[in-house]
Amino acid sequence: MDREWGSKPGSGGAASAQNEAIDRRERLRRLALETIDLAKDPYFMRNHLGSYECKLCLTLHNNEGNYLAHTQGKRHQTNLAKRAAREAKDAPVQPQPHKRKVALKRSVKIGRPGYRVTKQFDPETKQRSLLFQIEYPEIEDIAKPRHRFMSSYEQRVESFDKKYQFLLFAADPYEIIAFKVPSTEIDKSTPKFFSHWDPDSKMFTLQLYFKVKPPEANMPQPPANGNAAPGVPPPPPNVQPPPPPQGLPPGAPSGNPPRGPPPGTMPPPLPPLMANGPRPMPPGGSFPAPPPPPMNVGPMSNFTPGNPMDRPPLPPPPQGFSGQQPRAHPPPPNMGH
Repeated sequence: MDREWGSKPGSGGAASAQNEAIDRRERLRRLALETIDLAKDPYFMRNHLGSYECKLCLTLHNNEGNYLAHTQGKRHQTNLAKRAAREAKDAPVQPQPHKRKVALKRSVKIGRPGYRVTKQFDPETKQRSLLFQIEYPEIEDIAKPRHRFMSSYEQRVESFDKKYQFLLFAADPYEIIAFKVPSTEIDKSTPKFFSHWDPDSKMFTLQLYFKVKPPEANMPQPPANGNAAPGVPPPPPNVQPPPPPQGLPPGAPSGNPPRGPPPGTMPPPLPPLMANGPRPMPPGGSFPAPPPPPMNVGPMSNFTPGNPMDRPPLPPPPQGFSGQQPRAHPPPPNMGH
């Protein structure tokens, strides 16, 4: 017989223990590659030689299947347990936050309660108020109605509007109802804001007052004729303009005359110009007399002014450019002698 004992015809013979181990590791490798991502393993490393290393156990592996088989072995699992125990011991102990467990009570809603809203006005304080009366005939024995104010931005039923707010009433097993009221500030003083629950008549009552808006006294008043200049602030209210000055000619402006600079800050007047023109006439109508020359002082003490008409005429000015001395021309040569 050509086949070995224990093998079936056509099977090629019975596999040895070594072949079975190789086949088992190959199947485990394929299965591990499908379920385990080696890129996320912090201990898997590929070195420069092309083989694989386990940084936790410091072992060398020829292929990925060998490394995956190592991760399932006893040595790798023991080192993982030791590493986790050491990290838990070195980590600081942090107090665990106390979580309060609130049991959610689920009840079947039976519908909306009946209500009555009354609008009121106080003529003394000029305040408007609302009176809410909600009836809960089927309310639970130990339950009490609750209420709260909700901003327009909290709800999701309709588009928000900052001019309004919502007042909510809730009591099991009824549905929650809400009333849309103005977003004016509410006067929560004791005699004006109150709520009361009557367990006998099963009626919840709430009353609220709105505060009166202060008058806008500080707002600037528009001009009477509406012709205010742009950029000029309006005059303050309740201020009378000053009376016009008395004794002005007709047609003169009634405004205040322009003010001059304070005394002591005026610059001195400029002297009159003397070049190329006569001097201006003084206020008196004639020029003042020049002062007399000093007598017997200096080398000109013997000078006597005379009549300019008795003086000899001055010689003519030299010809030529300024600063150039005249030249003496030689007499022409005697051509006839």
